[in-house]
Amino acid sequence: MVFQIIGTPAADRKERVRQLAELGFTWADLEEEAYWIDQLVCMERDVYEELIQAAEKLWLIFDKAGRYVQGNREFYAHLSIPEVLWDGLDRLPMNEKGWISRYARFDFSVNQYGEIKLLELNSDTPTGYVEAAIATPWLCKEYGVDSPNAAMKDFIRKAWAIEQPDYASCIAYGTHLEDSGTIDALVKHSGRSITCLDVLDLWIDEGVVRSGQDHIIRKMFALYPKEWMGVDDGGEALSYAIEEGFVELFNPLHAVILQSKGLQALIWELQEQGELFTEEEQLYIKAYMLPTYTEPVLAGNYVSKAMFGREGGSVELYNHEGELEQKDDAGYDTSIFFKRVYQQRADLPELHFAHGSGHLLTGLFILNGTPCGLLGRAGGIITGNASQFVGIGVSSA
Repeated sequence: MVFQIIGTPAADRKERVRQLAELGFTWADLEEEAYWIDQLVCMERDVYEELIQAAEKLWLIFDKAGRYVQGNREFYAHLSIPEVLWDGLDRLPMNEKGWISRYARFDFSVNQYGEIKLLELNSDTPTGYVEAAIATPWLCKEYGVDSPNAAMKDFIRKAWAIEQPDYASCIAYGTHLEDSGTIDALVKHSGRSITCLDVLDLWIDEGVVRSGQDHIIRKMFALYPKEWMGVDDGGEALSYAIEEGFVELFNPLHAVILQSKGLQALIWELQEQGELFTEEEQLYIKAYMLPTYTEPVLAGNYVSKAMFGREGGSVELYNHEGELEQKDDAGYDTSIFFKRVYQQRADLPELHFAHGSGHLLTGLFILNGTPCGLLGRAGGIITGNASQFVGIGVSSA
């Protein structure tokens, strides 16, 4: 068995929640709902090491595919990237190899037999950083289990030293616990003096991005999905400011190419055609990625989801007969704005916790180009807003 559940929930949960809040994880309980599972998942070390090796190779495969796409507007349209971003994608230089994005997270299905399959990549605005970088090492120490996540803050420091943002922002900074807490933790770990603000408080005057009357923003980390510039009011003005060089975003604009699930379909297509990738890269694609297409060509046992979407809102699961089995009605269905992909299913393993069963999604952060942090989410067969955080550690042998 790849995963084992360790520990039993503490009798005094409130005290444990208080201790986590002191560390910076202030949403372990959300109102009356328990977001954090007070147990620990322990992963076999050999599977963890295989996961790291797979992630290192897949990261460079996505990087190569992203460079293949840049400058080709047919590909932009194919990947459902909003047209308002195209000029910036064409005109701005890409970061060097391996660093199109410096803050990203792969989401995998890792089953109890050690089979590893990539579900998707969030290369732009992944959350879960506080849970992975702060809560997980503390929880692992409590249980005497190794945590590879302790190094996450060091990679953040290196990444932000290169990008050098002066501002960090998210929507509803100061009131949205998770996003605000994520921004605060990233800023703290960066070691830089950075002003945090609400994206909605920004205004743009002839391309110049301002906060208030006197503060001009030239370099900013934004926990704001870039694809929404094609939808939100003010998105066109912000995209113009980026492409004209008035403001420099971190993650860079090109992270949106890797963010599109359509890129996974393109990678699979190029692999099937024997194009672009080396023989070794093709082996990794076939071993760790799932057949993914932009048309519903799979007869059954597949997933349909929007090319840009988060928290499961657009996900539909189909059974072996090609019949709709389950969909997430709670999340926001972004397929009204973005095209869909169709991906072979790789169901999440079901683990049995003290409070009941949950399907485990294994997240792996890629910070400054390096796989370095595990994130566990447990919930339904579709990982949505109702899923819970559980720490993942690694066995010593």
